[in-house]
Amino acid sequence: DKIPDIDLNFSGEYQDKAHRYIEELFGRDHVFRAGTISTIAERSAMGFVKSYEEKTRVKLRKAEKERLMIKITGVKRTTGQHPGGLMIIPKDKSVYDFTPIQYPANDRSTGVFTTHFAYETIHDDLVKIDALGHDDPTFMKFLKDLTGVDPMSIPMDDPETLAIFSSVEPLGVNPDELGTDVGTYGIPEFGTEFVRGMLRETRPKTFSELVRISGLSHGTDVWLNNARDWIRKGYATLAEVISCRDDIMNYLIHKGMEPSLAFRIMENVRKGRGISEEEEKMMKKLKVPNWFIESCKRIKYLFPKAHAVAYVSMAYRIAYFKVHYPLSFYSAYFTIKGDQFDPETILAGERAIRERLSELKSMTKKDVQDKNEEAILEVALEMLLRGFSFLRPDIFKSEAKIFLVEGNSLRIPFNKLPGLGDSVAESIVRAREEKPFTSMEDLLKRTKVNRTQLEMMKRMGVLGNLPDTEQFSLF
Repeated sequence: DKIPDIDLNFSGEYQDKAHRYIEELFGRDHVFRAGTISTIAERSAMGFVKSYEEKTRVKLRKAEKERLMIKITGVKRTTGQHPGGLMIIPKDKSVYDFTPIQYPANDRSTGVFTTHFAYETIHDDLVKIDALGHDDPTFMKFLKDLTGVDPMSIPMDDPETLAIFSSVEPLGVNPDELGTDVGTYGIPEFGTEFVRGMLRETRPKTFSELVRISGLSHGTDVWLNNARDWIRKGYATLAEVISCRDDIMNYLIHKGMEPSLAFRIMENVRKGRGISEEEEKMMKKLKVPNWFIESCKRIKYLFPKAHAVAYVSMAYRIAYFKVHYPLSFYSAYFTIKGDQFDPETILAGERAIRERLSELKSMTKKDVQDKNEEAILEVALEMLLRGFSFLRPDIFKSEAKIFLVEGNSLRIPFNKLPGLGDSVAESIVRAREEKPFTSMEDLLKRTKVNRTQLEMMKRMGVLGNLPDTEQFSLF
């Protein structure tokens, strides 16, 4: 009754290799990137209408403006490709039986063919594999290399690991000083303010409860104005509310409903279509509680349980390292997630971090960079409160991109210096491996560092006692 929907998460560094393997598996003529069509949005359409007015000096009535806007909205603007979607063509068929193919945005240099039709329109005719790039597998590999511990071998019922999803006790920090009473800063899927709020309200104790929270947090109108209300009013517990698609089908079958009808109701609810009057009568006949029926009506999108289990398995394993191998966890976190890492604020210490956090939290509108910076500062503050510290970048010791563990501290890499970037950072390490730097002049000559960057490195104490030039006095 349903076309298979296959989602696979790979390390972002491994994604291209995974795509090539899928092409080898099914044949290059049977695997095509899922095409996307970008259209003109309402706001842009109104902008075009106003621009037309200005250029032609024609005064349009409000109704005419809206008519033109409606006509323009949805017009094709350009084409692109899904970040990881691959459409699989059956062996006995040609791609042209389903869709023409093209280069995304007509750019031949990509060397990639996509479906001409947007993948949504042929989604029910072909199997689509989403081989997506994800940070979590990169995180796991990094932690394995750093600690020698295989993430797949760790116990999935470790009490201290489970405890950080409901308290900060295993981290040994004061919740008032940290600013939260759950220890999930930096844990994928559980580190945002929204999900931490859910953890505070539900205080999960088991892996299965974490899966339910993952389902609730990824759905639309599943927690807020829905499950949360039923729990607060005492109608249901966390274990009883609808959190994932499977909850509906399994519960209705348990109540005695015919499986195909239970499946149909689940599919309609998870797509936000609600339930029909006839289905509601059938559910009431089986003594399904009113809150459950009302919950089905409110849901706009519902997450699959398998997806939630995959996310929670990764999050739990990373949490295990946070509890038992803290510096390795923080090294991995800042290396992989630390794009907005600000060494000047963080090296200035706890007070400076708190002041910047206060500024960020008071902002009414935050862009992605602000949110990322806030998350990084929260994790940095937690690390300091756990008794660890940061070491400033050092021209003789720092790596290009990796936070090095040195005793009870992390050495900040070169690419976190303001305005430096990966390419310059890598050039410093390459040159240093060839032979040690003898002067700032030597550093400028053998790397991509420019004068402005050199001055910044001097100001931040990165260069230590490196002399300005090779010159020395004979007397």
